[in-house]
Amino acid sequence: MPVTVVVGTQWGDEGKAKIIDLLAESHQIVARYQGGHNAGHTVVVGDQKYALQLVPSGVFYSHVTPVIGNGVVVDLPTLFKEIDTLESRGVSCARLKVSSLAHLIFPWHQSHDALSESGLGENKIGTTLKGIGPAYADKARRVGIRVGDVRDPKRFETLVRERAIAEQKILAALGGEKLEIDAIVASFTKFGERLLPYVSDTVNFLHDALDKSGDLLLEGAQATFLDIDHGTYPFVTSSNPIAGGACAGSGLGPRDITRIVGIAKAYTTRVGSGPFPSELTGELGDKVVDIGHEFGTVTGRRRRPGWLDLVMLRHAVRLNSLTEIALTKLDVLDTFETVRVCVGYELNGKSLSGYPDDAQLLGEITAKYVDLPGWKSSVRMIRSYKDLPKQARSLIELVEQHCGVPVTMIGVGPERNECVVRE
Repeated sequence: MPVTVVVGTQWGDEGKAKIIDLLAESHQIVARYQGGHNAGHTVVVGDQKYALQLVPSGVFYSHVTPVIGNGVVVDLPTLFKEIDTLESRGVSCARLKVSSLAHLIFPWHQSHDALSESGLGENKIGTTLKGIGPAYADKARRVGIRVGDVRDPKRFETLVRERAIAEQKILAALGGEKLEIDAIVASFTKFGERLLPYVSDTVNFLHDALDKSGDLLLEGAQATFLDIDHGTYPFVTSSNPIAGGACAGSGLGPRDITRIVGIAKAYTTRVGSGPFPSELTGELGDKVVDIGHEFGTVTGRRRRPGWLDLVMLRHAVRLNSLTEIALTKLDVLDTFETVRVCVGYELNGKSLSGYPDDAQLLGEITAKYVDLPGWKSSVRMIRSYKDLPKQARSLIELVEQHCGVPVTMIGVGPERNECVVRE
């Protein structure tokens, strides 16, 4: 299978990095195709825990070339901090390639992010304030600065200064803080020099690898229901995490993709604002958060927990053309007497036929549940599907029945080998 896409099917934090790490072993290239340093991908290797924001999860394998694709927006201070941290722990980043077509994030983007969010009051989006949205906005306005611009240091310096001066005028009019223009130009000139060895024509690199029958893995950040077009707008990210975005964000064509793996937790979480039909509050919600360590990798914010929502998941199957599902964090439910699963929506007493296209409507929905008996035993040591408790298998079979695609991988613990892979 030459090109595999891995995509989140909920509101992010599904455990994509664990599955990507598992799949990366049989691939030669792992490429990020969208998002920025708002991603938080956690990989556990032995007694070591790694939190990745920009560097693709395949970096832990010496045979894998990690690629940051053209659809990503890159914050250079974060990238180099991440590289330094990984290399200080013995993980080489020398193979990393960064697309010359990827756009860069600058301090004025973060200033715009903060001003915009503060002006929304109670209607805040819940953005990470990292400048990702404003960087994508500049890309769409055709005033962005790209990674490839560092190849001409003098021109790059001029571009940064000109944009900083222009943005200073806009920020001043909005009541924002003054930019330290000379300091920004100086620091980003140095960042540009350091970035130069990583800059690459990644589009041709990926196609050349395909021509040589290489196996490629495309890694999405965030998730389906944070997609700017198909998510719970406006409580969404600023890019297209869905599988269709993998083509635009990598330069590969639709016919190159042969496998699309959707990652879903055995329950659901979301960070920040927005509707959440299966949200779980009170003592049971706190239990999910505590057992699942449901706090943001990047922000540290407590995630909102809820039961598994199969209406959402079926819609994600459609949007992404999923060929299979990887169900993660099954072990978090080990101690529950009853496991609830949302299998339908009602609005004003009437059943809905599918996932609604209106976020406001979604907030008025009543979730319809099926209650399954819990298995009340640890699944962490299990590696074969037949050895899972029958109650756990009932949950997995319910997912397959409603979604119409097989569940091929089941995460039963945080370690990279704590996974059931079905042949």
